[in-house]
Amino acid sequence: MRLPRRVPWANINELDQLCSWVFMDEGDLEAKRFAINKLSAWRAVTALPHALECTLSILTARLIDTSETQQNSSWLTLRQNYAAAIIRMVNGLVDPLQAGAYARSIASIAAQLGLPSWLVELRHAATHEDLPSLEMLREAARESLTWLLHNYFLPTINPSAPRPSTAPPLRPVAPLLKQYKTLLKIVTRDTSLRKQNQPDIDAIMRDIERWLAEAKLAADFAADAYGWDAIDGNDVEQEDPREKWALERLCDALIEKGALASLSQKRRNLPSDEFVPPHASLVLWTPLLAHTHTYHPTFPSVLTTRIVETLLYERPNTGFDMDVVSLEADESQNDPSYHLALAKWAAWVIKAYDNGQENGELSLRKNVIILLASTLAPGKTEGAKKIDLLAALLGAVSSGFTELQKASDMLLSATHPLQPQHWDAGDLTVMNERLRSLMSLDGESQKYTNDLDSAPTTLLPTQSSDIGGWRLLDHHSGWKSCPIGVYYPNHAAL
Repeated sequence: MRLPRRVPWANINELDQLCSWVFMDEGDLEAKRFAINKLSAWRAVTALPHALECTLSILTARLIDTSETQQNSSWLTLRQNYAAAIIRMVNGLVDPLQAGAYARSIASIAAQLGLPSWLVELRHAATHEDLPSLEMLREAARESLTWLLHNYFLPTINPSAPRPSTAPPLRPVAPLLKQYKTLLKIVTRDTSLRKQNQPDIDAIMRDIERWLAEAKLAADFAADAYGWDAIDGNDVEQEDPREKWALERLCDALIEKGALASLSQKRRNLPSDEFVPPHASLVLWTPLLAHTHTYHPTFPSVLTTRIVETLLYERPNTGFDMDVVSLEADESQNDPSYHLALAKWAAWVIKAYDNGQENGELSLRKNVIILLASTLAPGKTEGAKKIDLLAALLGAVSSGFTELQKASDMLLSATHPLQPQHWDAGDLTVMNERLRSLMSLDGESQKYTNDLDSAPTTLLPTQSSDIGGWRLLDHHSGWKSCPIGVYYPNHAAL
């Protein structure tokens, strides 16, 4: 559970008042001083969010530029003040999002944030080249404040208001997976080419890792997409919803036809006694899976969960307009060989990466069994069409673990409906023998009852009594089937 976020304002009205001081009238220097004093007072009490720090720096530079003290400030000092404010703003926005294993360009991250590209170029010029002109820096300060208004102040003051969509859509990951598959096929068929193609393979893996970083930014799960409401870095056990969303999108692409499951039905499931994917598929995809697991420990859990969900239910609709999955998939829902291939991959991932404990949670094995149990439980119908496949996956997952095998056997026994029993003469013979055995105890039962009480008692009929025994009833005897407890007066006497 996420802890409450500490903010410098006592209520949202204070932030609204600050926003009016900053943006209401550009020429109102007195309002700008009120805003600077308010931000300085907040900073003395607690750390300011990066957006407010940027606002304070830009306001301070503009106030010096427009007030009477400008005469005492050189043009170089003014340019340095503006440049420092712009540099700190761009760096503070981009640096927290460099969370992947491989660095991404500042321009690509800024584009996803919707930050004007010329601000990034100005930041580069001010850092590594000559300082831009004062006029350009003034315009950059105005543009920066406008961006902060629309991307921080207004969404924070009114969270329910629609946020402007300026970021480009997430690029699809399918082309990267196709390039990776092509390269691995080349080095698999001819091992002498591995040294030549290994740099390209490493580059593709880095591109996939960068795609995951882009997807984390595109996920936008937190209250603010730009890091204003960032997850507390001190809570190491807190799950990052952005990373989970990004991994789910990658897994959705992996489980499409043409990736983990081959396009050719004959190559998906070769005859084998073991419940594992074909060797050719393992050689192609295990390097990528191992590489992703190295930088994302939760990847095996996400992958197995998405596979099982695909087997149990219809493919979920993510609700996003991003086309991130397009590996020539068609009619996957009605392809038994495709589902069997995915089930084998789930079993293989569990055997390869299950260490009995995962970040303090249940192991991969138990997670999958719980997912299957929710569908294979009595009364459930979601997986009825794939009962044999799910049973095979359940058996492969629990194999070698006594307790899990017992639980799986109990679960599978409840999935098989009871067959109706047909009575014959042999069954009646056995039942009559049991009845006579019971009646043979009548003498002792009668004596014991008389010794206890002389009052009249209800006794079992003796063997000399007219015992009808068991007999079959059918429509010829006037018997009619009915629920227990329902009485039909016209039925034949039993």
